[in-house]
Amino acid sequence: MTEPTDADIREILTETKVIALVGWSPKPDRPSHGVARFLKDRGYRVIPVNPGHAGEQALGETVRASLSEIDIPVDMVDIFRRAEDVPPVVAEALAHLPGLKTVWMQLGIRNDPAAETARAAGVKVVQDRCPAIEIPRLGL
Repeated sequence: MTEPTDADIREILTETKVIALVGWSPKPDRPSHGVARFLKDRGYRVIPVNPGHAGEQALGETVRASLSEIDIPVDMVDIFRRAEDVPPVVAEALAHLPGLKTVWMQLGIRNDPAAETARAAGVKVVQDRCPAIEIPRLGL
């Protein structure tokens, strides 16, 4: 299993338009909140996913309880959950988000079996990285 190159990351972040952010928090001091805001400010459509806040408004979107509630095409799922919680998120994404291009696991999050499941379904995978770090680093 190969790690994505800078060119791969650049392509993902350039082609992605809609991001489902799993584990979004309404608390401004939480990394998931800051990254979601950063991505929204960079022009991405960010759909927050958090069952405890489903139905609330955030980032100009309705917070969804799960990925299966999203009824528009999603390019990337950005996961802010513990590594052991990633496999069901990936399974739900693959089952309910046709056309999904990328599964992105945030800094400190790796789950190689889930990554392999996604890759086997033709979905690109990024692990242990943050798009809010990669975008400025790559000059995007």
